[in-house]
Amino acid sequence: MFDYFRKEIEWAGRPLILETGKVARQADGAVMITYGDTVVLCTAVGAKSVKPGQDFFPLTVNYQEKAYAAGKIPGGFFKREGRPSEAEVLNARLIDRPIRPLFPENFRNEVQITATVLSYDNENDPALVALIGCSAALTMSGIPFFGPVACARIGRIDGKLVVNPTHDEIKDSTLDLMVAGTSEGVLMVESEASELSEETMLEAVTLGHTSFQPVIDAIIALAEHAAKAPWDLPSLTKEEIALRKRVEKVGNKLMADAYKERQKQARYKKVAEAKDRINEILTEEGLDVELAKPMLKELEAQVVRGSILKTGIRIDGRDLKTVRPILAEVGILPRAHGSSLFTRGETQALVVATLGTGQDEQIIDALEGEYRSNFLLHYNFPPYSVGECGRMGSPGRREIGHGKLAWRAIHPLLPTKEAFPYTMRVVSEITESNGSSSMATVCGSSLALMDAGVPLPRPVAGIAMGLIKEDRGYAVLSDILGDEDHLGDMDFKVAGTADGVTALQMDIKITSITPEIMKIALEQAREGRIHILGEMSKALTEGRSDVSGNAPKITTISVPKEKIRDVIGSGGKVIREIVEYSGAKVDIGDDGTVTIAASNEEQAQKAISRIEGIVAEPEIGRIYDGKVVKAADFGAFVNFLGPRDGLVHISELAEGRVAKTSDVVKQGDAVKVKVIGFDDRGKVKLSMRVVDQATGADITESVGAKPGRPPRRDAE
Repeated sequence: MFDYFRKEIEWAGRPLILETGKVARQADGAVMITYGDTVVLCTAVGAKSVKPGQDFFPLTVNYQEKAYAAGKIPGGFFKREGRPSEAEVLNARLIDRPIRPLFPENFRNEVQITATVLSYDNENDPALVALIGCSAALTMSGIPFFGPVACARIGRIDGKLVVNPTHDEIKDSTLDLMVAGTSEGVLMVESEASELSEETMLEAVTLGHTSFQPVIDAIIALAEHAAKAPWDLPSLTKEEIALRKRVEKVGNKLMADAYKERQKQARYKKVAEAKDRINEILTEEGLDVELAKPMLKELEAQVVRGSILKTGIRIDGRDLKTVRPILAEVGILPRAHGSSLFTRGETQALVVATLGTGQDEQIIDALEGEYRSNFLLHYNFPPYSVGECGRMGSPGRREIGHGKLAWRAIHPLLPTKEAFPYTMRVVSEITESNGSSSMATVCGSSLALMDAGVPLPRPVAGIAMGLIKEDRGYAVLSDILGDEDHLGDMDFKVAGTADGVTALQMDIKITSITPEIMKIALEQAREGRIHILGEMSKALTEGRSDVSGNAPKITTISVPKEKIRDVIGSGGKVIREIVEYSGAKVDIGDDGTVTIAASNEEQAQKAISRIEGIVAEPEIGRIYDGKVVKAADFGAFVNFLGPRDGLVHISELAEGRVAKTSDVVKQGDAVKVKVIGFDDRGKVKLSMRVVDQATGADITESVGAKPGRPPRRDAE
């Protein structure tokens, strides 16, 4: 019934199994991949024909995590998986990036890749497994694909690089790096690091590339038995070859002249005019303008790339290493907790930092379980930033991806929750864009957080590197423009401090790059980063000494665990009273840590005093302020320590004999009392007699001991 094939290898101490022919047989390619007990079903389907007028390659990658994979039922009203989570979107991008460059240049058929996580063992990263599985599914499908691709995850634990660390191991790692590529070279890098050197990062990338070679061999071995017949690649017709030559001849000078314009919007206008003129000439000659559309794109790339390689001068007139002019400003919004405006050439980010309390933490429901995050970074790319009209709504894949990259860059520098008990949200509004807006977000976020009073040890900056690579040579570009990204071969983003790298993201549009090019790019990026940090320091060199006056003031105190229930009270009654009385937000953790968030010092102090009163134990000999809550024949009950009451016996109300309690005190009176002992039931015994009620001074010595009882008459 099944034409079943299986390949198993040992990889990084765990079995990796590839299976095909049993599940999802109607897909062009389907692979069930197992690593440890993590299982992912990966499928690839290609449309058999091209849509009319299609001038781009429509590739869609879907990555979905099923709750049943971790033995869970989804939360929410519908109890089923809904729209992709942020993690799923990021993992779909992770798969897409190394696979996309490996399709033929003129291939326009729609391709859909789907990765479904069926089982998760809480150890092995399903995204890593899914990427390998999708590469294998494409290799089996017959769809034109210059793969296979594989990937590895690299950690650094106790100073040693580790291949494919488990979920628990990565928590103790100073590096979390994902690297993907072919047998020839690296195609994609994604990482977060704790200020590691460029040499260490390059070493990790190289180790990753070496470590996944057995996986590529396993996919090839499986494909030899199970792969479908390859599709015929569309070849260029004589008409297309002739048209391409004519487009080059007619358009070369027109396009070159348009690209002499240095300013982006003016350049776009001239490029559009050049294309219109080329189309006019082609129409006059009776040639197919629609067929020429992708050729015009190729012509653009040729002109720009050729000029850079020949002259070393870029579109905006810079040399290869120069960073665009930078202006950094902070404190630009009066009511925001922290704000910055970071402008680099024609790219600009307005970044705002907001400080909140523990109640503002984001609750993330992941396969490995629910956890909280106290750092949020949101990136917005409105269409006006590039002078266009467009849809605005929920964040797309681009916004989520760029936001996460900036999050990774900043995250290693953040203070611990104990040292800085705030929830931090950063929002980056891209107000202008001409390339490298994610790195402008990193710089702006660093400044906004420091402006808000977050104690970052050092500022963080980022730079995007590009590459032009032809047979005749290559050029590595610092701080690339949008066009240099689209028309170039690499987008290599490097973020970090003066001390080292905190995040890397590399996407290659050609089949691979050499370690030599990566080394040059990393070194050039370091020089650029140091320059940018110098420009940023003109605005702010370190975090403010205190948080913004508009931010809540957060104070933390500890209470004994056995007292937590006293602070909360029955059904939360006591803690609600404290909040109502003080006006502050009060949170209490399971470990007895109480977090008090208040808009001013007075509110905080009110809440602290009330809590300290609840948890404090009465000390013999200490004087307290109290309030009479009940008067009885034998004395008065006084509330003196939070909810705690004590008894002032009638003989301790005042010096001399007191006939009636009401002669000295009545309910509601404010009094000063001294703890003089405890009875056999642990009840507190108080005295007013030995305390000066006006000053609160201890007058025990002057009033002397309480006189003894007179002898009873019946004893005479």
